[in-house]
Amino acid sequence: MTRWTPERRAVMDALADEILHNYGHGRVMVAIDGVDGSGTTAFAADLVERLERRGHAAFQARIDDFHAPAEKRYARGETSGAGRYEDSYDYSAFRRVLVEPFRLAGSTGFVTAFWDWRRDQPIEPTWLTAPADAILVVNGVFLQRPELRGLFSYRVWLDVPFDDAWQRLVQADPAAHDDTARARSEAGMKLYLKAVKAAELATAVYDNRDPDHPRRIFSDSC
Repeated sequence: MTRWTPERRAVMDALADEILHNYGHGRVMVAIDGVDGSGTTAFAADLVERLERRGHAAFQARIDDFHAPAEKRYARGETSGAGRYEDSYDYSAFRRVLVEPFRLAGSTGFVTAFWDWRRDQPIEPTWLTAPADAILVVNGVFLQRPELRGLFSYRVWLDVPFDDAWQRLVQADPAAHDDTARARSEAGMKLYLKAVKAAELATAVYDNRDPDHPRRIFSDSC
């Protein structure tokens, strides 16, 4: 788990304050987007913690918990970039069990995890409810793709070079991140970034090469 350095705490506090100032009422969705290994899960978890410390209901969901079954994911081949970008996730399930019920508000239950990609089987659903004012922070890859446009009120892009991000994954879990997995991930991300100008579309961009010291990047910075 990332250490709470003073710099990281200040960055996350400022982001939480900005989101609550602009989107503190109603059901709101926030995206934490980035390449594989860029640190979206920890960043999202820290943001949720800071929102909760301010007395606001907040929940985290990972797009990785909405993978499609392996048969579909790898139908185009193990190293296929198109397979990674087009076939990795079940966006229909993502909308059906999470996005749509969350946005309905009221007492409607929603599920933040649907499919275990390692075991290639469904995850036993845990139904959650939330108050009228609540924020759902979703993290992962491809979150600004056209199919998801309009879902997120606030979009963060974590700027980390692919090589650096991938090395983090290798160090954390070498068996799951071999050369075949890297080829697939890199090719898929290239397709995404060609189709979607992720940093330009994002509400905020953070240099997350050093997770202990994330730094917000402004478009007019030199």
